[in-house]
Amino acid sequence: MKLGSHYQSLLHAIKDTYNKGRHEAIKAARQKLVLTYWTIGKHIVEFEQKGNEKAEYGSKILVRLSRDLSHQLGRGFDRSNLIYMRLCFLTYPNPKDLSHQLTWSHYRELLKIDNELERSFYEKQCILESWTVRELRRQKKSALFLRLAGSQNKEQLLNLARKGNRIEKPEYILKDPYVFEFLKIPEPYQLSEKDLETRLLDNLQSFLLELGKGFALIGRQYRISISNEHFKVDLVFYHRFLRCFVLIDLKMDKVRHYDIGQMNMYLGYFAKEEHFEGDNPPIGIILSREKDEVLVEFATYGMSSQLFVSKYQLYLPNEDELRTQLEQVLISRDDPG
Repeated sequence: MKLGSHYQSLLHAIKDTYNKGRHEAIKAARQKLVLTYWTIGKHIVEFEQKGNEKAEYGSKILVRLSRDLSHQLGRGFDRSNLIYMRLCFLTYPNPKDLSHQLTWSHYRELLKIDNELERSFYEKQCILESWTVRELRRQKKSALFLRLAGSQNKEQLLNLARKGNRIEKPEYILKDPYVFEFLKIPEPYQLSEKDLETRLLDNLQSFLLELGKGFALIGRQYRISISNEHFKVDLVFYHRFLRCFVLIDLKMDKVRHYDIGQMNMYLGYFAKEEHFEGDNPPIGIILSREKDEVLVEFATYGMSSQLFVSKYQLYLPNEDELRTQLEQVLISRDDPG
């Protein structure tokens, strides 16, 4: 019996329905699991607050619960998980504050963060950028919140923690510094700009995660011609939310004034020659190992506000220094001046 295209349509429809249903079922089960663990944490805290064997908490009660629950219900009730269930209830006393978009594994990572502002940021960013647990761990390890917070004023910082890093303006895509620890380059290192560019694109998934949501790679060593002279932009992206080209030039040492002039020329070219209807003005980012703030200020005087200079580093940042910057911002919140 020979069946035509109508049968193939039926087959695809059933497969799509099944896959969608299975995905929704798994998603619903994960959401229910978070609420279930929150409720278990609630039971533990209420038991403790009533004074029932309170002295045993932290030493014997969770050990006993872990043993008994594991024996009767199976996996998922080791002492560590029970501690996080209890902490989940204490941290989120209102279950409505738990996001249905995050898994229990996400919350276990979030609950490791003591600072409320920092935890709130990572929670919002997980939702905004659909981070996997692995991506969340990487962003925590690279101190993303602290890197962004250091360049904020007090109002921007609190907004960052409440809503996450929403990409609404060109400057919102910037980090200072960018961290490329995923390249795993040992110290001391000798790299050319071309080598760095190649390694970044060889690790494109991690590079895009560091850049942030919305970047789509257009090309590398993107050739442009001006007055019969040829130039190449190291990396060209298109940002889906800002609806503009993002040009990135890599510098192995500190940025020079002529590097800034060259990027400004690239921006002018893209604004005139690569512009499509509906596009916003292009953004230029120069990434360098060193950044002289005074030189950048004077070299960019009167230039496009879409041109930025940021530092990058190949190793994880000094978290203590970043936290000191954060504390200075927070102290200013209570400064009447």
